[in-house]
Amino acid sequence: MRRKILFFTLIATFSIVNCQLLTGQTTATLHADQGQQIIPKEIYGQFAEHLGSCIYGGLWVGENSDIPNTNGYRTDVLNALKALKVPVLRWPGGCFADEYHWMDGIGPKENRPKMVNNNWGGTIEDNSFGTNEFLNLCELLGSEPYISGNVGSGTVEEMAKWVEYMTSEGDSPMARLRRQNGRDHAWKVKYFGVGNESWGCGGSMRPEYYSDIYRRYSTYCRNYDGNRLFKIASGASDYDYNWTKVLMENVGRRMDGISLHYYTVLGWNGSKGSATNFTDEDFYWTLGKCREIETVIQRHIAIMDFYDPGKNVALMLDEWGTWWDVEPGTNPGHLFQQNSLRDAFVASLTFDIFHKYTDRLKMANIAQVVNVLQSMILTNGKQMTLTPTYHVFRMYNVHQDATYLPLDIQAATQEVRDRRTIPMLSGTASRDQQGKVHISLSNVDLKQAQEVTINLQGMNAKKVTGEILTSANISDHNTFDKPEQVKPTTFSGATINGNTLTVKLPAKSIVTLELQ
Repeated sequence: MRRKILFFTLIATFSIVNCQLLTGQTTATLHADQGQQIIPKEIYGQFAEHLGSCIYGGLWVGENSDIPNTNGYRTDVLNALKALKVPVLRWPGGCFADEYHWMDGIGPKENRPKMVNNNWGGTIEDNSFGTNEFLNLCELLGSEPYISGNVGSGTVEEMAKWVEYMTSEGDSPMARLRRQNGRDHAWKVKYFGVGNESWGCGGSMRPEYYSDIYRRYSTYCRNYDGNRLFKIASGASDYDYNWTKVLMENVGRRMDGISLHYYTVLGWNGSKGSATNFTDEDFYWTLGKCREIETVIQRHIAIMDFYDPGKNVALMLDEWGTWWDVEPGTNPGHLFQQNSLRDAFVASLTFDIFHKYTDRLKMANIAQVVNVLQSMILTNGKQMTLTPTYHVFRMYNVHQDATYLPLDIQAATQEVRDRRTIPMLSGTASRDQQGKVHISLSNVDLKQAQEVTINLQGMNAKKVTGEILTSANISDHNTFDKPEQVKPTTFSGATINGNTLTVKLPAKSIVTLELQ
């Protein structure tokens, strides 16, 4: 009984919300001498599901396409993703993963059977993009592959053979099959998900049942020839804290990580809302919902800390981002949405939160990389454009594998509907391996510029440079006709005087500074 009381006390602790309105000048203190925790680069992970045109037409066009390609991969998309320094890429789903049978996607492409994508619009896929194509793409990008295994409709044997096919160097049946398909040496595959959303599209399971299923399936996901799998259990959807509790109790350290999914969804009047046609009130509400991910992370971590105080099991937030109505005239099952400056703010504020919890949070994967939900890139035939979210990922990648530096901000706050309160300034900071300090700041105020005075403790900086992402309207976005409507430019609004950094932030702007 005492154990249960302590558990629910931990949960209740995070139910208290302290809201206050601060006025006057915006100030901050950077504690450059207090950094200890490393921000894992995997926090900046991506997600590629067989959904709409994410894979076919987005990442993959085939070797015979008239769209310029590199061994079948779109060259423009490939180069754009290389610039992001994508650390990890999750595939093949998502809901698709639990209907995907990997043997249909290997061998000569003309012999691969077609399949119906039952989860996403009933699209017919020809399986020309399969295991070899995905893992080779990861090698081209320098990304760690994250495979989601089929638990919902697949067998233990099927999953075990997939791991063997990918990672065995020996004279085993699946390794020989891989060699027949043109790949001599095994790939290195670290991250392996044992199912996806098993509470929903992955099998509609109860957590107690899935716990036993996980224990069974993961037993046969073996380590071959020096490749050690980091096994990830299918975790909760946002506020389902009981799912995390049951898995921590019943699975424990048999899993290396447990996933979590959280989407920023408007959801008013039966609609998720337009990606580009919204009110100022909608914007602030969106940021309030986005920032609520912090409370969700805190509560799941509290449960994990109770059962695993040594932090041996990692939290993997492998689906997150905005979810709006699809663009008019597109297949509702393909989740193709535009991406405005508002989405860029969701990305920046979310990263500011992620960086604070990396003693437990070891990976995050935005949904999704191309043409789906809050994507980095949009394509249409030979056309391609980068989204405002892409630019935030590129501006923030200086924080990958850097040391997190505490940044205390005192700024005005604003209450939005549903009693959510948001600060008008958000930020994060880190020191990279070369000793450079980077500070990212987001002025979410749509009307007012802010002058921010930052006290630099524990460092002597002589020079500051920066980039800024902003636009005339918060709904501005990039199209194929106007691909550079929203893009970063050089920022010159920061000055250093002794240990004081002064930053003049325009309204609705995101800035990353480099201090030397």
